[in-house]
Amino acid sequence: MFANNVGGADKILRIVLGTLLLIGAIMGYGIWMWIGVIPLVTGLFGTCPLYSILGFSTCSMKK
Repeated sequence: MFANNVGGADKILRIVLGTLLLIGAIMGYGIWMWIGVIPLVTGLFGTCPLYSILGFSTCSMKK
């Protein structure tokens, strides 16, 4: 489907941010915080559909 295009630091940041937003949503800080599902899923799978559309990647180049 989509190639991996989310690199190490980007992946960690997405997972942490997504988790924090979901915790906030569960604690009742706002329904908008459920948007954290998107960075969490893209971080866990290592692929971002928007990056694919834009032709962008944060993965290191393989030699």
